[in-house]
Amino acid sequence: MDTERIIGADIMMALDECPPGESDYQYAKKSLGLTQRWLDRCIKRFNETEPLYGYKQSLFPIVQGCTFKDLRQEAAKHVADKGADGNAIGGLAVGEPTEVMYEMIEVVNEILPKDKPRYLMGVGTPQNILEAIERGVDMFDCVMPTRNGRNAMLFTYNGTMNMRNKKWEKDFSPIDPDGCDIDRIHSKAYLHHLFKAQELLAMQIASIHNLAFYLRLVSDARQHIEQGDFVMWKRSVIDNLGRRI
Repeated sequence: MDTERIIGADIMMALDECPPGESDYQYAKKSLGLTQRWLDRCIKRFNETEPLYGYKQSLFPIVQGCTFKDLRQEAAKHVADKGADGNAIGGLAVGEPTEVMYEMIEVVNEILPKDKPRYLMGVGTPQNILEAIERGVDMFDCVMPTRNGRNAMLFTYNGTMNMRNKKWEKDFSPIDPDGCDIDRIHSKAYLHHLFKAQELLAMQIASIHNLAFYLRLVSDARQHIEQGDFVMWKRSVIDNLGRRI
């Protein structure tokens, strides 16, 4: 907690243990007990200290419990009772099947307060994000846009593109005509060439593209939530998001 105060994080995270997705019940239960004891200690220290830089900091507890419904329910109730500014859902997308992840999100969000931000940690693909939004998640973080970008994978509304594939070698159309400025300036062929030549610029362009796409995706999601047609819009785009171009 002291280190997070010094860093000046707007959202300080409680300590937790993230068990593997295929953990057995006894390990998951023991791990959850450790996370809950840590949370109580984190809250105590958080309340004993003050922000260092003149602005408010928030502490988010983290719901664990692996893929076991009763442990997730216990964890969510424990966290909800703390009355924090927001709450995090951890320990998902760590090896469990995707449908199990969605089930656990539903279990947890039935309990976590609806008037507090719900933050799903470490997730995920564009499809994961839209599915989680439909289940009540508000916030996300993930390395995927930049990690996959560094490995030549681009996300688009039409699907994913591996820019090392030879099919892009003579494709001089924009990377994504509906994307950000960098997508319209550079062609698929140019980005393919940069990856083949192992130029660092390739990773920069791909990372910028993916970050811009993720921002566009969640901005569009917000717009459709406000319009009241999010579910219909999600269903119209989600299949294309997951296909390979």
